[in-house]
Amino acid sequence: MADINKFFDKAFADKELDELADAPVSALNGVSEADGEALQKAFNIKTVRDLAENKFVLIAQGIAALSSNKK
Repeated sequence: MADINKFFDKAFADKELDELADAPVSALNGVSEADGEALQKAFNIKTVRDLAENKFVLIAQGIAALSSNKK
């Protein structure tokens, strides 16, 4: 789990995957509390799981993947 830990704040280093998924999005390295509040206000994203399952994120990932395959 050491590889995953580098993506999270140190306070979440010993958490299980399900706990990380349900952690606030601000638990991700580089996402501040203010960023988390903005994501919640704009897209109702509260947790890492919410971010991963957000329809706009999924659409953007799909478009990026398809465009990469064309190159």
